Amino acid sequence: MLTDLPLSELRHYVPDVIEPADFDEFWSGQLAAARAAARPPEFTPASTVIRHADVFDVTFSGFAGDPVKGWLLVPHDPAPRGAVVVEYIGYGGGRGDPLDWLPWSCAGYVHLVMDTRGQGGGWLGADTPDPSDNGAPRSPGFMTRGIADPRTYYYTRLFTDAACAVEAAHSHPATAGLPLVTAGGSQGGGLAIAAATLAPGVRAAMPDMPFLAHPRRGAQVTDSLPYAELAAYCAVHSDQVDTVFRTLSYVDVVNHAKRAQAPALFSAGLADDITPPSTVFAAFNHYAGPKDIAVYEFNGHDGGGTLHLRAKLDFLAATLAGDTR
Repeated sequence: MLTDLPLSELRHYVPDVIEPADFDEFWSGQLAAARAAARPPEFTPASTVIRHADVFDVTFSGFAGDPVKGWLLVPHDPAPRGAVVVEYIGYGGGRGDPLDWLPWSCAGYVHLVMDTRGQGGGWLGADTPDPSDNGAPRSPGFMTRGIADPRTYYYTRLFTDAACAVEAAHSHPATAGLPLVTAGGSQGGGLAIAAATLAPGVRAAMPDMPFLAHPRRGAQVTDSLPYAELAAYCAVHSDQVDTVFRTLSYVDVVNHAKRAQAPALFSAGLADDITPPSTVFAAFNHYAGPKDIAVYEFNGHDGGGTLHLRAKLDFLAATLAGDTR
Protein backbone atom coordinates (compact mmCIF):
# COMPACT_ATOMS: atom_id res chain seq x y z
CA MET A 1 0.00 0.00 0.00
CA LEU A 2 1.07 3.60 -0.44
CA THR A 3 2.86 4.87 2.66
CA ASP A 4 3.46 8.56 2.00
CA LEU A 5 2.46 11.49 -0.19
CA PRO A 6 0.85 10.84 -3.60
CA LEU A 7 3.20 10.94 -6.57
CA SER A 8 1.80 14.25 -7.82
CA GLU A 9 2.91 15.89 -4.55
CA LEU A 10 6.20 14.02 -4.37
CA ARG A 11 7.23 15.46 -7.74
CA HIS A 12 7.13 18.96 -6.20
CA TYR A 13 8.30 18.16 -2.67
CA VAL A 14 11.28 20.48 -2.06
CA PRO A 15 11.48 20.92 1.71
CA ASP A 16 13.73 23.34 3.50
CA VAL A 17 16.27 21.46 5.58
CA ILE A 18 18.83 22.69 8.10
CA GLU A 19 22.15 23.46 6.44
CA PRO A 20 25.02 24.44 8.75
CA ALA A 21 27.04 27.47 7.73
CA ASP A 22 30.30 25.52 7.98
CA PHE A 23 29.06 22.51 5.96
CA ASP A 24 31.72 22.72 3.23
CA GLU A 25 34.49 23.63 5.66
CA PHE A 26 33.54 20.71 7.89
CA TRP A 27 33.74 18.15 5.12
CA SER A 28 36.94 19.59 3.69
CA GLY A 29 38.48 19.18 7.12
CA GLN A 30 37.27 15.61 7.54
CA LEU A 31 38.68 14.58 4.17
CA ALA A 32 41.98 16.39 4.71
CA ALA A 33 42.45 14.63 8.05
CA ALA A 34 41.68 11.24 6.50
CA ARG A 35 44.14 11.82 3.65
CA ALA A 36 46.84 12.95 6.06
CA ALA A 37 46.49 9.67 8.00
CA ALA A 38 46.13 7.42 4.94
CA ARG A 39 48.34 4.57 3.80
CA PRO A 40 48.45 3.29 0.20
CA PRO A 41 45.58 0.89 -0.61
CA GLU A 42 46.38 -2.82 -0.74
CA PHE A 43 44.93 -5.17 -3.36
CA THR A 44 45.58 -8.83 -2.57
CA PRO A 45 44.45 -11.54 -5.04
CA ALA A 46 41.58 -13.50 -3.50
CA SER A 47 40.99 -17.23 -3.86
CA THR A 48 37.50 -17.68 -5.35
CA VAL A 49 35.54 -19.85 -7.77
CA ILE A 50 34.73 -16.77 -9.89
CA ARG A 51 36.11 -17.24 -13.41
CA HIS A 52 34.90 -14.20 -15.34
CA ALA A 53 36.92 -11.71 -13.29
CA ASP A 54 40.02 -11.29 -11.18
CA VAL A 55 39.06 -10.70 -7.56
CA PHE A 56 41.08 -8.72 -5.04
CA ASP A 57 40.74 -8.41 -1.26
CA VAL A 58 41.01 -4.64 -0.70
CA THR A 59 42.22 -2.68 2.32
CA PHE A 60 42.22 1.12 2.15
CA SER A 61 42.40 3.96 4.68
CA GLY A 62 39.15 5.65 5.65
CA PHE A 63 38.19 8.05 8.44
CA ALA A 64 41.20 8.86 10.68
CA GLY A 65 43.26 6.38 8.64
CA ASP A 66 41.20 3.45 9.95
CA PRO A 67 41.57 0.39 7.67
CA VAL A 68 38.45 -0.39 5.61
CA LYS A 69 37.94 -3.62 3.67
CA GLY A 70 36.36 -4.21 0.30
CA TRP A 71 36.31 -6.38 -2.81
CA LEU A 72 37.52 -5.39 -6.26
CA LEU A 73 36.30 -7.41 -9.27
CA VAL A 74 38.09 -6.80 -12.58
CA PRO A 75 36.29 -8.46 -15.52
CA HIS A 76 38.24 -10.32 -18.18
CA ASP A 77 35.90 -9.02 -20.90
CA PRO A 78 35.43 -5.27 -20.30
CA ALA A 79 32.37 -3.37 -21.49
CA PRO A 80 32.94 -1.39 -24.71
CA ARG A 81 32.67 1.84 -22.70
CA GLY A 82 34.20 0.80 -19.42
CA ALA A 83 33.77 2.29 -15.96
CA VAL A 84 34.50 1.64 -12.31
CA VAL A 85 31.38 1.14 -10.19
CA VAL A 86 32.01 1.84 -6.50
CA GLU A 87 29.12 0.30 -4.57
CA TYR A 88 28.01 0.93 -1.00
CA ILE A 89 26.00 -1.45 1.13
CA GLY A 90 22.60 -1.19 2.80
CA TYR A 91 22.08 -0.88 6.54
CA GLY A 92 23.28 -3.81 8.64
CA GLY A 93 25.21 -5.49 5.84
CA GLY A 94 28.86 -5.87 4.99
CA ARG A 95 30.96 -6.93 2.03
CA GLY A 96 30.04 -10.60 2.43
CA ASP A 97 31.55 -12.91 -0.20
CA PRO A 98 32.62 -11.89 -3.73
CA LEU A 99 29.90 -14.21 -5.03
CA ASP A 100 27.35 -11.79 -3.58
CA TRP A 101 28.44 -9.05 -6.04
CA LEU A 102 28.43 -10.40 -9.60
CA PRO A 103 26.14 -8.21 -11.79
CA TRP A 104 28.44 -5.27 -12.52
CA SER A 105 31.52 -7.32 -13.36
CA CYS A 106 29.37 -9.72 -15.41
CA ALA A 107 28.34 -6.68 -17.45
CA GLY A 108 32.00 -5.79 -17.99
CA TYR A 109 32.50 -3.05 -15.38
CA VAL A 110 35.26 -2.93 -12.80
CA HIS A 111 33.50 -3.12 -9.46
CA LEU A 112 34.68 -2.06 -6.01
CA VAL A 113 32.43 -2.98 -3.05
CA MET A 114 33.13 -1.05 0.15
CA ASP A 115 32.70 -2.86 3.44
CA THR A 116 30.73 -0.99 6.14
CA ARG A 117 32.61 -0.32 9.36
CA GLY A 118 31.08 -1.89 12.44
CA GLN A 119 28.10 -3.39 10.59
CA GLY A 120 27.61 -6.79 9.02
CA GLY A 121 25.44 -8.39 11.68
CA GLY A 122 22.17 -8.02 9.79
CA TRP A 123 22.31 -9.87 6.47
CA LEU A 124 25.84 -9.99 4.94
CA GLY A 125 28.97 -10.41 7.01
CA ALA A 126 31.61 -7.69 7.35
CA ASP A 127 35.32 -7.52 8.14
CA THR A 128 35.80 -3.87 9.15
CA PRO A 129 35.70 -2.76 12.80
CA ASP A 130 34.91 0.79 13.93
CA PRO A 131 37.86 1.72 16.18
CA SER A 132 36.95 5.43 16.14
CA ASP A 133 33.62 4.88 17.94
CA ASN A 134 33.69 6.87 21.20
CA GLY A 135 31.27 4.55 22.99
CA ALA A 136 28.83 7.32 23.97
CA PRO A 137 25.27 6.35 24.95
CA ARG A 138 23.02 5.61 21.97
CA SER A 139 19.90 3.74 21.00
CA PRO A 140 20.44 0.21 19.61
CA GLY A 141 21.79 0.28 16.06
CA PHE A 142 24.01 2.80 14.27
CA MET A 143 21.90 5.93 13.74
CA THR A 144 22.69 7.56 17.07
CA ARG A 145 26.31 6.50 17.62
CA GLY A 146 28.23 9.63 18.62
CA ILE A 147 25.32 11.84 17.58
CA ALA A 148 26.05 14.55 20.15
CA ASP A 149 28.65 16.07 17.79
CA PRO A 150 29.17 15.80 14.02
CA ARG A 151 32.88 15.18 14.62
CA THR A 152 32.10 12.00 16.58
CA TYR A 153 29.05 10.88 14.62
CA TYR A 154 29.06 7.41 13.10
CA TYR A 155 27.88 8.58 9.70
CA THR A 156 30.61 11.21 9.51
CA ARG A 157 33.03 8.29 9.63
CA LEU A 158 31.06 6.29 7.09
CA PHE A 159 30.68 9.21 4.64
CA THR A 160 34.43 9.82 4.90
CA ASP A 161 35.07 6.13 4.19
CA ALA A 162 32.82 6.39 1.13
CA ALA A 163 34.82 9.27 -0.33
CA CYS A 164 38.09 7.50 0.43
CA ALA A 165 36.81 4.39 -1.38
CA VAL A 166 36.52 6.42 -4.59
CA GLU A 167 40.11 7.55 -4.24
CA ALA A 168 41.23 3.98 -3.49
CA ALA A 169 39.45 2.71 -6.61
CA HIS A 170 41.38 5.21 -8.73
CA SER A 171 44.67 3.78 -7.48
CA HIS A 172 44.43 0.29 -9.01
CA PRO A 173 46.07 -0.14 -12.44
CA ALA A 174 42.93 -1.76 -13.90
CA THR A 175 40.98 1.48 -13.35
CA ALA A 176 43.41 3.79 -15.16
CA GLY A 177 41.54 6.21 -17.40
CA LEU A 178 38.12 4.79 -16.56
CA PRO A 179 35.25 7.04 -15.40
CA LEU A 180 34.04 6.35 -11.89
CA VAL A 181 30.41 5.79 -10.84
CA THR A 182 28.93 5.51 -7.35
CA ALA A 183 26.02 3.19 -6.58
CA GLY A 184 24.09 1.65 -3.72
CA GLY A 185 20.70 1.12 -2.17
CA SER A 186 19.19 2.56 1.01
CA GLN A 187 22.16 3.38 3.27
CA GLY A 188 24.30 2.64 0.22
CA GLY A 189 22.20 5.08 -1.82
CA GLY A 190 22.87 7.86 0.65
CA LEU A 191 26.58 7.05 0.54
CA ALA A 192 26.49 7.08 -3.27
CA ILE A 193 25.20 10.67 -3.23
CA ALA A 194 27.64 11.79 -0.55
CA ALA A 195 30.64 10.22 -2.29
CA ALA A 196 29.62 11.80 -5.60
CA THR A 197 29.89 15.23 -3.97
CA LEU A 198 32.81 14.67 -1.57
CA ALA A 199 35.20 12.74 -3.82
CA PRO A 200 36.74 14.18 -6.98
CA GLY A 201 36.14 12.80 -10.44
CA VAL A 202 32.82 10.97 -10.03
CA ARG A 203 31.16 10.70 -13.45
CA ALA A 204 27.71 9.41 -12.46
CA ALA A 205 25.67 8.27 -9.45
CA MET A 206 22.99 5.61 -9.08
CA PRO A 207 21.35 6.03 -5.64
CA ASP A 208 18.46 3.66 -4.97
CA MET A 209 16.03 4.63 -2.19
CA PRO A 210 18.69 6.78 -0.49
CA PHE A 211 18.69 6.71 3.30
CA LEU A 212 19.57 9.78 5.41
CA ALA A 213 17.71 12.21 3.18
CA HIS A 214 15.62 14.64 5.25
CA PRO A 215 16.00 12.42 8.37
CA ARG A 216 13.69 14.56 10.50
CA ARG A 217 10.79 13.71 8.20
CA GLY A 218 11.89 10.09 8.13
CA ALA A 219 11.68 9.91 11.91
CA GLN A 220 8.27 11.62 11.84
CA VAL A 221 6.47 9.54 9.20
CA THR A 222 7.67 5.97 9.69
CA ASP A 223 8.09 3.74 12.71
CA SER A 224 10.25 1.26 10.78
CA LEU A 225 13.95 0.85 11.43
CA PRO A 226 16.41 2.50 11.12
CA TYR A 227 14.56 5.84 11.47
CA ALA A 228 12.80 4.38 14.52
CA GLU A 229 16.20 4.34 16.27
CA LEU A 230 16.35 8.10 15.87
CA ALA A 231 12.82 8.65 17.15
CA ALA A 232 13.46 6.41 20.16
CA TYR A 233 16.63 8.31 21.08
CA CYS A 234 14.88 11.67 20.79
CA ALA A 235 12.01 10.41 22.95
CA VAL A 236 14.42 9.48 25.74
CA HIS A 237 16.71 12.52 25.24
CA SER A 238 14.11 15.16 24.47
CA ASP A 239 16.46 17.88 25.71
CA GLN A 240 18.93 16.97 22.95
CA VAL A 241 16.63 17.11 19.92
CA ASP A 242 18.13 20.32 18.51
CA THR A 243 21.64 18.91 18.95
CA VAL A 244 20.66 15.66 17.24
CA PHE A 245 19.27 17.34 14.16
CA ARG A 246 22.15 19.78 13.94
CA THR A 247 24.52 16.81 13.79
CA LEU A 248 22.32 15.12 11.21
CA SER A 249 22.38 18.23 9.02
CA TYR A 250 25.99 17.45 8.09
CA VAL A 251 25.05 14.02 6.75
CA ASP A 252 21.59 14.89 5.41
CA VAL A 253 22.05 13.83 1.79
CA VAL A 254 19.70 16.63 0.72
CA ASN A 255 22.55 19.00 1.56
CA HIS A 256 24.98 16.83 -0.38
CA ALA A 257 22.56 16.56 -3.31
CA LYS A 258 22.44 20.37 -3.57
CA ARG A 259 26.14 20.25 -4.44
CA ALA A 260 25.97 17.41 -6.95
CA GLN A 261 27.20 17.76 -10.52
CA ALA A 262 27.28 14.18 -11.86
CA PRO A 263 24.29 12.76 -13.77
CA ALA A 264 22.19 10.56 -11.48
CA LEU A 265 19.52 7.89 -11.70
CA PHE A 266 17.45 7.52 -8.52
CA SER A 267 14.78 4.96 -7.70
CA ALA A 268 11.86 5.02 -5.28
CA GLY A 269 9.18 2.54 -4.26
CA LEU A 270 5.94 4.24 -3.32
CA ALA A 271 5.17 1.50 -0.80
CA ASP A 272 8.52 1.90 0.95
CA ASP A 273 8.16 2.36 4.72
CA ILE A 274 11.93 2.17 5.42
CA THR A 275 13.07 5.13 3.33
CA PRO A 276 9.73 6.91 2.85
CA PRO A 277 9.24 8.23 -0.72
CA SER A 278 9.04 11.84 0.46
CA THR A 279 12.57 11.59 1.86
CA VAL A 280 13.83 10.12 -1.43
CA PHE A 281 12.13 12.86 -3.45
CA ALA A 282 13.54 15.49 -1.08
CA ALA A 283 17.02 14.43 -2.19
CA PHE A 284 16.02 13.97 -5.83
CA ASN A 285 14.26 17.32 -6.18
CA HIS A 286 17.20 19.15 -4.58
CA TYR A 287 19.78 17.26 -6.66
CA ALA A 288 21.67 19.89 -8.66
CA GLY A 289 23.09 17.72 -11.45
CA PRO A 290 21.27 16.10 -14.39
CA LYS A 291 18.87 13.54 -12.95
CA ASP A 292 16.07 11.06 -13.48
CA ILE A 293 14.10 8.86 -11.12
CA ALA A 294 12.49 5.48 -11.67
CA VAL A 295 9.28 5.19 -9.65
CA TYR A 296 7.81 1.78 -8.76
CA GLU A 297 4.24 2.28 -7.67
CA PHE A 298 3.64 -0.98 -5.81
CA ASN A 299 7.20 -1.75 -4.71
CA GLY A 300 8.59 -1.22 -1.26
CA HIS A 301 12.22 -1.10 -0.21
CA ASP A 302 13.35 -3.38 -3.04
CA GLY A 303 13.23 -0.34 -5.32
CA GLY A 304 12.37 -2.20 -8.51
CA GLY A 305 14.61 -5.26 -8.23
CA THR A 306 15.98 -6.79 -11.44
CA LEU A 307 13.89 -4.47 -13.61
CA HIS A 308 15.69 -1.53 -12.07
CA LEU A 309 19.07 -3.22 -12.47
CA ARG A 310 18.37 -3.25 -16.20
CA ALA A 311 17.44 0.43 -16.01
CA LYS A 312 20.76 1.20 -14.30
CA LEU A 313 22.69 -0.73 -16.95
CA ASP A 314 20.92 1.28 -19.66
CA PHE A 315 21.53 4.55 -17.80
CA LEU A 316 25.20 3.78 -17.34
CA ALA A 317 25.70 2.81 -20.98
CA ALA A 318 23.93 5.96 -22.18
CA THR A 319 25.80 8.22 -19.76
CA LEU A 320 29.18 6.79 -20.71
CA ALA A 321 28.36 7.02 -24.41
CA GLY A 322 27.86 10.76 -23.94
CA ASP A 323 31.02 11.21 -21.87
CA THR A 324 33.45 13.37 -23.83
CA ARG A 325 35.80 14.07 -20.95
